[in-house]
Amino acid sequence: MLKSLQTKLKTETLIELLLVALVILATFIVHLFDAADIVKINRLNGIPTTYGFLLAPAAFKYAVTFVCYLLLCAYVAPEFKKPEGQSARPAVLVYALIAVSLLLNLISIYFGALLALRLWIILFTRTNRSATNALNYESGLLTASWIFLTVASVFVDINTVIRVFILLVIPACIIVYLYAMYRILPRNQHKKWLFLNYFIRIMPCIALSTLVTILTVAQLKEHNYPYSLNEAFRLDLLNFKVQGNDIEALLVICLLTHLLFVIPFAWSNFKSRNRKLDQQINELKTELGQTDANLNFLKSQINPHFLFNALNTLYGTALQENAERTGEGIQKLGDMMRLMLQENMKDKIALTMDIDYLNNYILLQKLRTATSANVVIEAEISNDNPDLLIAPMLLIPFVENAFKHGISLINPSFIKMKLVTSGNTLYFDVHNSIHLKSDNDPEKGQSGIGLENVKQRLNLLYNNKHELIIRETAKDFFVHLTLQLEDAV
Repeated sequence: MLKSLQTKLKTETLIELLLVALVILATFIVHLFDAADIVKINRLNGIPTTYGFLLAPAAFKYAVTFVCYLLLCAYVAPEFKKPEGQSARPAVLVYALIAVSLLLNLISIYFGALLALRLWIILFTRTNRSATNALNYESGLLTASWIFLTVASVFVDINTVIRVFILLVIPACIIVYLYAMYRILPRNQHKKWLFLNYFIRIMPCIALSTLVTILTVAQLKEHNYPYSLNEAFRLDLLNFKVQGNDIEALLVICLLTHLLFVIPFAWSNFKSRNRKLDQQINELKTELGQTDANLNFLKSQINPHFLFNALNTLYGTALQENAERTGEGIQKLGDMMRLMLQENMKDKIALTMDIDYLNNYILLQKLRTATSANVVIEAEISNDNPDLLIAPMLLIPFVENAFKHGISLINPSFIKMKLVTSGNTLYFDVHNSIHLKSDNDPEKGQSGIGLENVKQRLNLLYNNKHELIIRETAKDFFVHLTLQLEDAV
């Protein structure tokens, strides 16, 4: 048992526990001298008193204190040091043990402050910040804060109602808040009328919490302590009388605190946490969608089909004339491949680079259609702001789609493109004819990256920063894109 415990604890933790044990032992020795004086005084007054009667409860108290400190070091602290993704064991019972022991005077005020300080150190030096540890963290933070507030109330002369509020009402509110945050709201978050549902379900908890608190206060009013073994077990923190009108005031305060603070605070905190979680999910979706779209684009562009068509174009050109046009085509193709291989994995690239890619692609396609008089290709591309950034390969799918479905070397065909910028706004239009592919056309059935993929990327990368209009008839296809871009920093 001891060996297994040693393997779980680090050397510095063992040293820390040893020092705490020495402090507790020193305190107990001081208690021994106090007990000897009490025994002498009682015997002089004819009151029979034994050392065991005084020391046994004190030894039990110090044992409880050390056990609580040991649980913080050996059980709670490791939960906040686990690697991300591992499930965490609940530490709420350890916090409850410390809180109850403090109220029952099983832990002195000074050692209570020490335990709260140690708990704060654990929480603020944690490395595991995953959602699985959220309950352990929040309940621990609230418990430690309440202990410090309780310790402070002992050394300050305050009103009885305020003292009872700190000692009893605040813990009751903490329990209801945690139950609402980690039980009621998560289980009902997908239901309609969430707040009404939440309010209805939390009201019985508030009623029960208030009832238990008021019954405890009534017990203080009677001043009949249920623990009467000896002075060591007396409820020192609650050692004061409560008047009848104090109970009425506490009842109102307890209800108002739950209604005006606990309910809205749990609600707003839960909604805020969900917004952060949704934001993280959207960021992950953005990264995943962008990576997936980039990979799909590379697969669609760098494939035997694309290279076969490009090589056939260059080969046909070489047969018609000297190698000048062929060399130009090879150069444009090389520039395109370089951009795809080197820049496509970046989050943002200069708009000028994407425009260069568009121009190279259009020139290559013009080489393919140069011998056909029925094909009209018009491209008007201008950029007044060279500092604009854009997600790579965002525009080319529209142009690729236009050439894929809008060009026929037999029938009249047209493609008209226009790209202009005004400030940080990009306007992009593509208008093309539509021709059905023949059954033996290698492009038939090949959709490339597809407009659906482009729509997905736009929604992920430029949410609320773009407008996409697509109109299609039996004869032509029209795309209009308005995009709000960012400047290079």
